[in-house]
Amino acid sequence: MKTLVICSGGLDSVSLAHLIARDGNLSGLVSFDYGQRHRKELDFAGACAARLDVPHHIIDLRPVGAALTGSALTDNFDVPDGHYAEDTMKITVVPNRNAIMLTIAYGIAAANGDEAVATAVHGGDHFIYPDCRPAFTEAFERMQRAALDGYADVALTTPFVHRSKADIVTEGARVDTPFAETWSCYKGGDHHCGRCGTCVERREAFALAGIADPTIYDDPDFWRDAIAAKESA
Repeated sequence: MKTLVICSGGLDSVSLAHLIARDGNLSGLVSFDYGQRHRKELDFAGACAARLDVPHHIIDLRPVGAALTGSALTDNFDVPDGHYAEDTMKITVVPNRNAIMLTIAYGIAAANGDEAVATAVHGGDHFIYPDCRPAFTEAFERMQRAALDGYADVALTTPFVHRSKADIVTEGARVDTPFAETWSCYKGGDHHCGRCGTCVERREAFALAGIADPTIYDDPDFWRDAIAAKESA
């Protein structure tokens, strides 16, 4: 199916883009600037589009993001350190983010004759992010089919929704995803911090997959302490 991929520039969505491109079904990438402090991820999404030779739409949602207050990703709050499976990580939730992005992506896909929209939500996101869970993605696809009834038939592709981050690393490696050319860290520094939830999860995923991690981290060993703290809680 001709597929539009929502691509943040992170490991998950870039791997997904490479998987779909390998099958010859990638029609383009769409990314969103919602005022995130780690906006540099959009540069990595753009590099992915150039590498795969597909169009790249960047949608300016900064006015919308400014209204979605209360998240450490958009407000002046510190991004917490530690594993995703800690209550402190809930401050990284941007309310309704995926619902908003998917709605826009569906509109673009329908307007351009795409047959599917793909998003890289995965099992590791379920604890913190409600709009990454199967109940949401399944309901969202039903809603969009009703919204586009008689105009377009666009499916929602979520190949990782029941899989782990380590599975994504394994699949990404299989299609030669250049992991060093992806950005995950929520703090948006010169290098990945190694301490925020997404850095810990990224580092752990490579270890579980048994694949060398090319990422430069400011604190490359913190993830072990974060995992130990989670397991002893």
